[in-house]
Amino acid sequence: MHILVFGKNGQVAQSLRDEAGSVSLKSFGSADCDLREPGAGAAAIANASADIIINATAYTAVDAAEKDRNAAQRLNTDAPTELAAAATKSGARFIHLSTDYVFDGDPKSRHNVAYTENEKTAPLNVYGATKRAGEIAVLSAAPDAIIIRTSWVFSRYGSNFVKTMLGAGATQRQLKIVDDQIGGPTPARDIARAILAIASKIHRGAAGDGIYHYQGTPTVSWADFATEIFTVAGLSVDVQKIPSGAYPTVARRPLRTALDCGRIERDFGISAPDWRPGLHQVIDALRETRRPNA
Repeated sequence: MHILVFGKNGQVAQSLRDEAGSVSLKSFGSADCDLREPGAGAAAIANASADIIINATAYTAVDAAEKDRNAAQRLNTDAPTELAAAATKSGARFIHLSTDYVFDGDPKSRHNVAYTENEKTAPLNVYGATKRAGEIAVLSAAPDAIIIRTSWVFSRYGSNFVKTMLGAGATQRQLKIVDDQIGGPTPARDIARAILAIASKIHRGAAGDGIYHYQGTPTVSWADFATEIFTVAGLSVDVQKIPSGAYPTVARRPLRTALDCGRIERDFGISAPDWRPGLHQVIDALRETRRPNA
């Protein structure tokens, strides 16, 4: 099985390389294939012999997307569509990553209720809207594509909430963290393992296509997630819980985006991961890299 990954420097792509083992995996970053350029991704696919093509790249700067819709549209909608069409043309299966931000997360209607894949989407911001448009366009270009919606991704790589909190907690004894946004932290390592398992199964002829949810469990607020991060890291930080209104952002965020992961378990035998062991692994890995002789 030969896998081609777009998004070389992202959290999931780097985790895919870590978890690939004996699988033949090649990854492209913007220096190798700039998806901002129309046709670049399709040309890369045409010149590769891949069985599975994974799009792990996206425009993820949620607030910046409000002012730079064209860039978000390009990376979240147009480029994935081109990749999906090129994958279909080449005979490869296409796997695409999406987000819980395709939902509005209305707490009045979502109290203790997780979203299934077929529920109505209603993104609150440009990022979510362009990702949802990308889902629709990808499935139109490649009806057998697999789209994996996930959330709150963290790892030892790149920029993410865990690393931000560790940095802040190292110098501040008190932090104000939003407590009314509820979601599922998801280790990039677990996402990579799930993708590789799905890729292997469909390469061997297993059925499965369309949208799947894959999110860490249990769901928590950002404040409670931060508290766990500080506990695991051994940092003494007083977390002050605040509502979203006390921490205004350019883009609106959904308040409750628990995702029902039943379909991915039924079709592929993949269960929603407990994010807490993943958090320990990430913090241990970051400690290791910071050691003087590491």
